[in-house]
Amino acid sequence: MFFALIPFFYVVEERKGLAEINKASYLTFFIFNLITIYWVGSWQTGTDPFLMIAGGVLLFFSPLLFLIPTTLYYFAKKNLNEKSALLLFPFFWLTYEYFYTLTDISFPWLTLGSGLSKFNVFIQSADFIGAFGLSVIVIYINVFIYLAIKYYKNKPRISAVYILAIILIFSLSLLYGVYKKSTFNISSHKIKVGLIQPNLNPWEKWKSNKLNDLKNEYLILSQKAVDKGAKVLIWPETALPIYLNTPGYSKTKNDITEFLIKTKTFLLTGMPDIKYFNKNDRIPIDAKVTENGNVKYATYNSVLGFSYNNTIVQHYGKIKLVPFGERVPFVNTFKFLGDIFTWGVGLGGWNVGQDTTLFVFNYDIESDSTSKTGKQDSVKISSLVCYESVYPIFVTAFVRKGAQLITVVTNDSWYGKSSGPYQHKEISVLRAIENRRSVIRVANGGISCIIDPMGRTIKETKLFTKDVLVGNVSLESDLTFYSKYPMIIPLLAVLISLTILFLTLFKKIFGANLK
Repeated sequence: MFFALIPFFYVVEERKGLAEINKASYLTFFIFNLITIYWVGSWQTGTDPFLMIAGGVLLFFSPLLFLIPTTLYYFAKKNLNEKSALLLFPFFWLTYEYFYTLTDISFPWLTLGSGLSKFNVFIQSADFIGAFGLSVIVIYINVFIYLAIKYYKNKPRISAVYILAIILIFSLSLLYGVYKKSTFNISSHKIKVGLIQPNLNPWEKWKSNKLNDLKNEYLILSQKAVDKGAKVLIWPETALPIYLNTPGYSKTKNDITEFLIKTKTFLLTGMPDIKYFNKNDRIPIDAKVTENGNVKYATYNSVLGFSYNNTIVQHYGKIKLVPFGERVPFVNTFKFLGDIFTWGVGLGGWNVGQDTTLFVFNYDIESDSTSKTGKQDSVKISSLVCYESVYPIFVTAFVRKGAQLITVVTNDSWYGKSSGPYQHKEISVLRAIENRRSVIRVANGGISCIIDPMGRTIKETKLFTKDVLVGNVSLESDLTFYSKYPMIIPLLAVLISLTILFLTLFKKIFGANLK
C-alpha cells in the first residue's frame, strides 16, 4: 500500500488533458476494485441473479468515484503547479473517501486506512486520526517516494528531503504505537460474552419452514456458552427469518425468554422486525402502507435485546443499508424503483433505522456462583449490523452516547470462501482502535471474533464452521480524541478541495491568472 500508487503517478503525470487523466484513472481503479471487491456479486451456486447483477454494476460504478481525486488533481495542477497538486493529492483522495460514506449509494469499503489492520503498531494513531487519517498517511508516503525517485538524479538534496519525510512519518507512527501499546491500561471492568456461530446456509434459511429446529439449534449452542460462564449471548444477523416480535411467533419468543430467565443471561440477536404506526406516531418518511391502505408500517434489519430480568425488548434498526442489497437507492424519490429491484431472500426492502440506540443490561454482581453481593452493575452496548462497521464516523456516534462495548452482528456467508469475509473482519480492527473499545463480531458462518481495544484479535472462529466462542471483554468508558472529533480531517480535506474548485471556477469566470 505504501508504494502501490507510484506507477499511477507516472501515468497521470504524462497525460495533459482531464479526459486522458480520467481514462487512465478509471482503468487503474477498475482493476483495483476488481481485485479487492470481486466477491460482491457472490458468484456461487444458488446466488440470487439480482445480487449478481447488483455486484457487477458496483464493479463498474465504483471506479467512477475515484475520478473525484484525479479531477481535483487536474484542477490544482492547472491553477497551482504539478508539485503542489501532488502534495495536495492525499486530501483530494480523502474527499473521495468521505464522499463515499454519504448518500444512498455509499459504499466506503475501500478506505485505504482499513487495509493496514494487520500492521498493528503502525495504526495505533487511529485513536487520534481514524482510518481516514491513516489513508492520508498512506497516500503521502506514496507521493514522497514518487517525488524522491523523480528528483534523485537532478536534485538529490530535494530527494533527500522527501526520504527524510518518509522516515519521519514512519518513525512517529511507530513510536506512538509502541508508546500506546505499552501505556494503555485495558479496563478491569469486564463481562463474559458468548458468540454463537450456527453456520446456517444463508439461502436455505429464508426458505426453511423448520423454525422450531432453527430455534433449538441456537438454544443448544447458547447453553454451551452459558456452561462456560457467558452472561451476554450474541446471535448473528437475521438469526431467525421471522418477525419475532409479532403475535404469530409468541411461542418462539417465549421459549427464548424462558431460556434466558433459566440461565440468567442477556441476548443480543440480529432479527427482522416490523413496526406498525398509529396516526399520532412519528411516522418515518419511508414508511410502507398495507394493501388496504389503512395502516402504515416499516420493516427493519434489526438487533433485538432481551433481558432475563426485564420484559421490555430493546430494539435497534439498521441505519446504513447496503445499496441494492438491502435498499434501492433513492427509492423515496423514485417509488417505482422499489417494484423493479428486489431479490429473493427477504432482504431487498428494509426501512432505514431511526436512531443510534444503545442496549442497556442491568445485572446483579455475584461474589461467587451461589450468592449475591446485593450490588448491581450495567453494561451499555452498541450493536452494528454487518455493513455498518465500515463507517468510521458513524460508529463514533454510539460511543459518544456511552457505548462501553461494540458488537457487530453479520452474515457474510453470502460470499463463500472469498476475501470478502476476511476483509470485513479486519475492518472492525480499526473501529476498536479508533474508539478504544472491545469489538465483538458474530457472524453466521464466520469469522466471529473478539478484538480488544488495542486492535488485537484475542479469539476467532474459522470460516464455515459451527462454533461457540466465549471470552471476557473489557468495558471502556473514556472517549478518544477521534471519538470526540471524527470530522476534523475529513472537513479539512473537503475545505482544501472546495478551495481548488473555487479557484478553478473563479479563473474560468474572470480569466484570472492565478498561480
